[in-house]
Amino acid sequence: MRKIFSRVLMVVATGGLMMLLGAAIPASAAYPDRPITLVVPFPPGGAVDTLGRIFAESIKAQTGQTVIVENRAGANGNIGTEAVVRAAADGYTVLIGANGIATNPAIYPKRSFNEVKDLAQVAYVGYAPLILVVAYDSPFKTFDDLLKAAKAKPGSVSFATSGSGSAPHLASELLKLTTKTDMLHVPYKGGSPAKLDLVTGRVSFMFLNPLEAVPQVEAHKLRALMVDSDKRIPQLPEVPTAKELGYPDLEAKVWWGFAVPEATPADVIHTLNGYINNALQDPKVQQKLEQMAIKIGGGPVDDYRKYYLKQVKKWADVVQKAGIGAN
Repeated sequence: MRKIFSRVLMVVATGGLMMLLGAAIPASAAYPDRPITLVVPFPPGGAVDTLGRIFAESIKAQTGQTVIVENRAGANGNIGTEAVVRAAADGYTVLIGANGIATNPAIYPKRSFNEVKDLAQVAYVGYAPLILVVAYDSPFKTFDDLLKAAKAKPGSVSFATSGSGSAPHLASELLKLTTKTDMLHVPYKGGSPAKLDLVTGRVSFMFLNPLEAVPQVEAHKLRALMVDSDKRIPQLPEVPTAKELGYPDLEAKVWWGFAVPEATPADVIHTLNGYINNALQDPKVQQKLEQMAIKIGGGPVDDYRKYYLKQVKKWADVVQKAGIGAN
């Protein structure tokens, strides 16, 4: 009888110990144990989509789990972003976003969600400068030519954007504020029709990221007048920077980062941050990003969060001064 009782105690004690050990194992130890959905809030083929697929491939290689890239485009990134905000906060629905996750809170203040409050920032991918381009046969051969025309006849110089509140739009508004010029905004429903009218000279200029601009410049369809940063890029070494042209404060760039629903457990966020940082240290991934003229980021979750909040503040000021707003 005593032997039976001793065995029962041993089983109970062992079971209790296993329960304690199980409770000590963080949730992220098994993360991910099923496919992850990576939401791209823009159409296929653009920079965000390209980056999403690069990281999806890397995370799959690291974890053995499929990463499904889901394009949910529309409303300047709002549709895809809201889908992630409304998703389960378990790390299995992830957003790869661009500047819009920092600028949209100021542009669309009446939405039912807010990126600052409803998303947890995970990892910083990096940035690329925007490039001011004109049609190859444009009368503006230099940035100074364009600026002189804008000052001589306010409103005569026009700029195309892929929509109100987009990165090219905000960069153009910053240009107007910095140079104290009046230029005409011509918004389009997407980048493709905007670029078509730019190439044909129907609009004066547009800001594009290197992935979009460099091939068109090399094909002599567009001419680059300025790189909107403090350093030249190797893909267009002859194009001067805003700083070189006397406008050090005229720095507008497109950047990318990952986010998840705000209530996602911290250990899952840090695990995902680790996978993204691992990808950024992979020479094959680095080569692909460098071909896109991306300055590689990375780093801890907290560092990206601080950077993100600074971007929110900076562009909220531009939005307010330029009078940009929606709904």
